[in-house]
Amino acid sequence: MGLKSNVNDVSHPNNNRMIKELLYAHCKKYLESKRSLLEEQKKTLQLALTSEDKSTAGDKHETGRAMIHLEREKLGNQMAMVDKSWQKLNALKNHLSTNSVGLGSVVLTDNANYYISIASNFCKINSKKYYCISAQSPIGKILLGKKVNDKFEFNNCLSIILEIK
Repeated sequence: MGLKSNVNDVSHPNNNRMIKELLYAHCKKYLESKRSLLEEQKKTLQLALTSEDKSTAGDKHETGRAMIHLEREKLGNQMAMVDKSWQKLNALKNHLSTNSVGLGSVVLTDNANYYISIASNFCKINSKKYYCISAQSPIGKILLGKKVNDKFEFNNCLSIILEIK
């Protein structure tokens, strides 16, 4: 699912800002959705734990409770990761363009377009696909610090950076 925009002239500075805002909003919506899903899972686990408390099946009861506690711990770790992603994303809210790729950059190449922010699903704006990636991802690590006209190789594919927003 991608966000659509009616931006036509992507070279205009205001439209560059609009593209960044749309990509930011896309990532924010992704995190909100993920948080909501985790909250639902948390409620389901709490309900399961409550129903396990009512059971008196001995060893089976203890095993069930232990499994629920493990799932809750895993869920807690996932929620902490979402919180960390929120912090990273919020730091990019008013990101200004720079000459080299960094957090908050929109990178256009001859093969793909990237938004260096958080790992998310792709976003489509004006029929262009933008991959929302983390700076810690393999491609993110390659792109960091690169400038316009720099070449890089990823997955045996050579690309050139055309623009950094």
